[in-house]
Amino acid sequence: MSDLLKTSPVIPVVAIENPDNAVELCLALNRGGINAIEVTLRTSKAIAAIKEIKKHCPKMILGVGTILTPDDVLASEDAGADFLVSPGLSPDLKVALQKTKLLALPGTASPTEALTAYEAGFHMVKLFPAEAVGGVKLLKSIQAPIPKVMFMPTGGVRTSNMRSYLDLPNVYAVGGTWIATMNDIENRDWASVEQKATEAVQIASSPKASV
Repeated sequence: MSDLLKTSPVIPVVAIENPDNAVELCLALNRGGINAIEVTLRTSKAIAAIKEIKKHCPKMILGVGTILTPDDVLASEDAGADFLVSPGLSPDLKVALQKTKLLALPGTASPTEALTAYEAGFHMVKLFPAEAVGGVKLLKSIQAPIPKVMFMPTGGVRTSNMRSYLDLPNVYAVGGTWIATMNDIENRDWASVEQKATEAVQIASSPKASV
């Protein structure tokens, strides 16, 4: 597993409309014990927000999500991304992710897609949308036949089920939007973000159950 995310079992997935909120968001996450973030390219100001984080929060491990095209890869590299996350792996995107020097986590939703990503050189992938495609049961069932692929489940992950994912031997982290929602960010409710981050870190730090 890449050392980049070795100490980041919980990765907030965020959409930032106003770049002015980016730094305070990261500071709230840091206070809650979280040192990694995935900023999605779902808003027109995402790249500007990413640049703000890179400039003012250099210790934050900065991921860029919703990578859909080779141009997204280039823009994210230029903005200072540390890692890239995509919802899937199209032929053109596969080539672009293979070329980047950044850690790339392509999205998969089935054993076939996981094997396709593995054959392309990606040993760490995203499972998306995790709950909709089988979640914990799916990951348990494919761990033995596909032991060298590690997953980051995202989509439907929350405090009530994140521990069950992290207990699995083929899961290196979980991602989710619940820690810092768009409403939290737009309303600048940093106390709520910090509280949810703290709770998530406490759950992630609890003893691993046998599975």
